[in-house]
Amino acid sequence: MISSGAILLRLGLAAVLGGLIGLERERKNWAAGLRTHMMVCVGSCLIMIVSAYGFADVLHDDHISLDPSRVAAQVVSGIGFIGAGTILFIKHETIRGLTTAAGLWTVAAIGLASGGGLYFAAMATTVIALIILWAIQPLESWVYRKKKRWLLRIVIQPDGMIGSIIQQMMDTKPSIIENLVFYQQSEESIYELKITNATSQDIQVFLEQIQSHPGVKQVSLTD
Repeated sequence: MISSGAILLRLGLAAVLGGLIGLERERKNWAAGLRTHMMVCVGSCLIMIVSAYGFADVLHDDHISLDPSRVAAQVVSGIGFIGAGTILFIKHETIRGLTTAAGLWTVAAIGLASGGGLYFAAMATTVIALIILWAIQPLESWVYRKKKRWLLRIVIQPDGMIGSIIQQMMDTKPSIIENLVFYQQSEESIYELKITNATSQDIQVFLEQIQSHPGVKQVSLTD
């Protein structure tokens, strides 16, 4: 039977490791923050301890056998219900919270490892998870920015001319406008521009130039 000191060590380690990942989520104001990650990690650690040692008293019976992995295995499937609660469908084809849900799933695994006495595996996974969540984010943001596309729709008066503004932007940032469509309606002219390889600052400057033009009636930007 496992000692009380070992139980405290495993539960304490699970709380600390889960809290480290929870702090990273907390700083972004996600619903699943510090306390949620700690609770998931400690809870899964306790389940692992119960699974491995909680039935020791009945194992002396010749007709009883025990598979310690069966109770712990339910954590892997059960954590999906908590993870699903952190996923938000903001609009069509836009989902937020998947990283937090994956983090909760990983924290549950860290708790299982701590409960099973695999201290190195639990700590190594925590370090790797923090690197993924924090250190790699700038790289992900840079790659995403390079691939992201916006659709800028500009409605102007029939006699309005904004070609000089568009040409200036193309001269300054040659690759910013991927495609341009112009068509005329009865009482207005419409430009539709597909913009890529642009920073938020580039977009803001472009919008300010367009919106300040006297002939512009409406401007909309979607991603």
